[in-house]
Amino acid sequence: MITPTATPSAPVQRVPIVEMRSIQVAFGGVRAVAGVTIDLYPGEVVGVVGGNGAGKTTLMRTLSGARPPDAGQILVNGQPVAIGNPRDAKALGIETIYQTLALADNLDAPANVFLGRELTGTGTLNDAAMESATRKVIGRLNPNFKNFKTPVLRLSGGQRQAVAIARAIHFNARALIMDEPTAALGPAETAQVHNLIKQLKSEGIGIFLVSHDIHDVFDLSERISVMYHGRLVDTVNKNDVTTDEVLGMIILGKPPTKLTRQELAELHG
Repeated sequence: MITPTATPSAPVQRVPIVEMRSIQVAFGGVRAVAGVTIDLYPGEVVGVVGGNGAGKTTLMRTLSGARPPDAGQILVNGQPVAIGNPRDAKALGIETIYQTLALADNLDAPANVFLGRELTGTGTLNDAAMESATRKVIGRLNPNFKNFKTPVLRLSGGQRQAVAIARAIHFNARALIMDEPTAALGPAETAQVHNLIKQLKSEGIGIFLVSHDIHDVFDLSERISVMYHGRLVDTVNKNDVTTDEVLGMIILGKPPTKLTRQELAELHG
């Protein structure tokens, strides 16, 4: 009896959640983003870094729908999409957690999670259903969160981040843009936010992490995309570079292979 030979299976091709190809944005005669290509995979954090005016915020605004690109293409799960406004982005599972968090300080966690998308029953707000759903989604992120009836103004920075993230992922976000998530937080609150991000990664959510904190970026990212004067210097694997090399990319606009020892030494001069 001849045993049939097994046909080797082809390697599974991973598809990015989000792919931005040759994105260009100009303000007047100034090219704020000049032909940038960047992508994001499920369960991955990509740090997006650069000095002031590098273009990283403008690039992320094109993905969030706040500023449609002048040229280039955005793909979601391998399919070309048009993102003309923030509603389009949300419908595609792309949410933004702004540095300000955009929370209503006088409202509690459930009211913030469902702000603008409230659940109703027989003509009135269904507070019990909104609280139950909020307890479930925040419980996934931070099992120790207990302050569901407290106005978010009185919560810690880490707890406020949990509410903002819960609002995004409850409505099926697959990709998050996080803008300076640990700015102005103390060490304990920063650790809380790091745990939130690690939990999101474990659930397969991809994150673009926009940050000036190089240590945050190295702690949390798998890859780092560096921008300089509107262009992409390079996207590097975190484990293949040093913090000095990334700083050199940010300050000098050169990929690691073109940075000299003298240039790296002068960063500390």
